[in-house]
Amino acid sequence: MDQALIELNQKVDALTAQVAFLAEEARVEQRRRRDWDELKNDMTPVVGEVYRLSVQQLDEVESYVQLEDIIRLFKRLIRNTRNIDQLLDQVESLSDLSRELGPISDGVFLTMMTRLDEMERKGYFTFMNGGMEIIDQIVTNFTEDDVRQLGENVVLIMNTVKEMTQPEIMQLLSSTAAVMRDDDVPENVSMISLVRQLNDPDVRRGLARTLNILRSVSDTQPNLN
Repeated sequence: MDQALIELNQKVDALTAQVAFLAEEARVEQRRRRDWDELKNDMTPVVGEVYRLSVQQLDEVESYVQLEDIIRLFKRLIRNTRNIDQLLDQVESLSDLSRELGPISDGVFLTMMTRLDEMERKGYFTFMNGGMEIIDQIVTNFTEDDVRQLGENVVLIMNTVKEMTQPEIMQLLSSTAAVMRDDDVPENVSMISLVRQLNDPDVRRGLARTLNILRSVSDTQPNLN
C-alpha cells in the first residue's frame, strides 16, 4: 500500500513538472507572439514606406534598369562574395598601412613644405616664371615648321654651343669684346700705319685667323647663283 502511494506521488510530481513546463512554454510562446505582433505593427508602416519609395525610385530608373538587370547583379554579387571579402580585406590592410604611414607622411609633407619655402626665398619660382614667359615667346613667334627644323638641327646646334664654350673661344670672344669697347683707337689711320702693324706677329696671327674664318664662311655658304 505504501509503495503504491509512493509511486502515485512520483507520477503526480512528474505530471506537475510537465504541466509547469508546458505552462512556461506557453507563456514564452505567448510573449514571443506578443513581441512579434509589436514588431509587425512597428514595421508595417516602415515597410510600406520603403516599398512606396522603392516603387517611386524604380519608376524613375525604369528606362535604364530592368528587374532582370537587378537580379543578374544580385547573382553576380552572390557569386563574387569571396572576391568582395578579399577586397574588403585589402581595404582594411590599406587602412592599417595608412595609419602606420601617417606620421611618416606628415614628416615628408613638412620637409617638402620647408624645401618649397627655401626655393621660393632663393627665387626658383621667379626663375621658372621667367622661363615660362620665354617658352610663351617661342611658341608665339615660331611656327611648327620652325620647330621641326630646330629639331632636325638640334645636334648641330648643341655641337656648335659646345665648341663656342671652349675656354680658348671664350677667351677670344672676351678679348674681342674688350677691344670693341676700347675708345683708345685713332679715327684717322693711314695705310702706312696699317702696313707697319703687319710686322707684329700677333697681328699677323689674328689676320690669318680672320682669313680662315672668312674662308670657312665662304665654304659653308649656300650657292645663291
